Amino acid sequence: MTQAIQKTLRDSAGMRWTALLLLALAMFCSYIFMDILSPIKDLMQETRGWDSTAFGTMQGSEVFLNVFVFFLIFAGIILDKMGVRFTAVLSAAVMLVGAVIKWYAVSESFMGSGLERWFTDNLNYIPVFDELGVSPFYAGMPASAKFAACGFMIFGCGCEMAGITVSRGIVKWFKGREMALAMGSEMALARLGVATCMIFSPFFARLGGQISVTRSVAFGVVLMCIALIMTIVYFFMDQKLDSQTGEAEEKDDPFKVSDIGTILSDSGFWIVALLCVLYYSAIFPFQKYAVNMLQCNLTLTTPDADSFWASSSVTIVQYVIMLIVAAAGFASNFQKKANLKYGLLGLSIVALITYCYMGYMRQSAESIFAVFPLLAVLITPILGSYLDHHGKAASMLVLGSILLIACHLTFAFVLPAFKDSPVGGIIIAYTTILVLGASFSLVPASLWPSVPKLVDAKVIGSAYALIFWIQNIGLWLFPLLIGKVLDATNPGVTDPTKFDYTAPLVMLACLGVAALILGFVLKVVDKKKGIGLELPNIQE
Repeated sequence: MTQAIQKTLRDSAGMRWTALLLLALAMFCSYIFMDILSPIKDLMQETRGWDSTAFGTMQGSEVFLNVFVFFLIFAGIILDKMGVRFTAVLSAAVMLVGAVIKWYAVSESFMGSGLERWFTDNLNYIPVFDELGVSPFYAGMPASAKFAACGFMIFGCGCEMAGITVSRGIVKWFKGREMALAMGSEMALARLGVATCMIFSPFFARLGGQISVTRSVAFGVVLMCIALIMTIVYFFMDQKLDSQTGEAEEKDDPFKVSDIGTILSDSGFWIVALLCVLYYSAIFPFQKYAVNMLQCNLTLTTPDADSFWASSSVTIVQYVIMLIVAAAGFASNFQKKANLKYGLLGLSIVALITYCYMGYMRQSAESIFAVFPLLAVLITPILGSYLDHHGKAASMLVLGSILLIACHLTFAFVLPAFKDSPVGGIIIAYTTILVLGASFSLVPASLWPSVPKLVDAKVIGSAYALIFWIQNIGLWLFPLLIGKVLDATNPGVTDPTKFDYTAPLVMLACLGVAALILGFVLKVVDKKKGIGLELPNIQE
């Protein structure tokens, strides 16, 4: 019996990492679609008439159903009752449906259709939500933006469902093994989607010299089809694993609503959940404003139209170099031979410097910010491996908070001081963005693997769902707050490259201060209750 258990798919490093790769690729595709319109905001205004209010309202709609209709809670219940593989395929299918709706909303076919007329005449007032000021629509909002918001809401349900499912899947395949490394690696790969989106969304929109925002969204839809295929393949792998181990998570010890009360009564859970919302609220909303912040605080000169740096081919070259940075840096973590390990690391560093030089020559804020996930790809597996073998998760969260505070204060006070220095400003921007990405990598590497230590195994899905729901409140709230603070502190400013971002960045730094305090509290609670957050995940 013992010998049979040792020969399951989960005990094969190749098989469990293949399962992780399938889940990570699905999340990679979803991250690209999540921000597919962010780099082409100007084109949406030119071709579809979306002003900043319409664009921001549509972008914020992603988490609307998760926050205000509590869909994430239901997603956690589905996950606990139906299991990882069913929910993984379901989440990918929901994302694809939402993506197709959003694609149709911005397509030429929607323009002038009966559906466009219906959306123009309806959804201009939503009872209760309008009174509360949280409606995803408003009177005068372009019909295409309204319909796109509907699709994005559906996509957001599937995306967040996928997030908790992937976390539960990694726990299932890696518990007692290199779980922090697995979670960190999954997020490192997924976050490459941010850079991919920043680079390729404008590329497809302007392909061939003819502007078409539909092409960018269609690119995202194709990726969501690939994500669905990845989850279907994972379905059969997971089914095979259960047949080998005799596990049947959807049938054993069924979920009860009272379990949610058990989770919510745990102080350790609340500290981790609040840490999560503080971390993510200081990063994801910032991403939506980061490009504009760089435009306001850097001196950028557009290269000559006939130069290589203004051509479309430079986009492909720079992305290939980005992949070399990520692949070589990531692979260096798994090499046992020192010469191969440091050779790959050296290649990654050289490629990173080359990428940054190309970004400087392109004088593009989007290209500069696209460097955000690259150091995270390198450092997250290192942090994950360290936590698996040595522990110190709570201490890592404290370190991450300190870096978060330092980065936002640097953006607020140091970067503007170097605005007249074209080279110095970009160097500071690159360095701070890379460190911020590294700080953010501490979340999946240390925070998510801590959840299984806080709650019972049968309600892990519900625990992740509750954390994601709390997180989504911050992701809905802080983009609105940043915008309001930005408007309040820049009265009369109409040039979008002249905003003063000091106040919003200080606000984000304050989130880091709160996270730092909670990090110290978590260390105290861990020591008092013996939760084991500072212990390694791999038990000898």
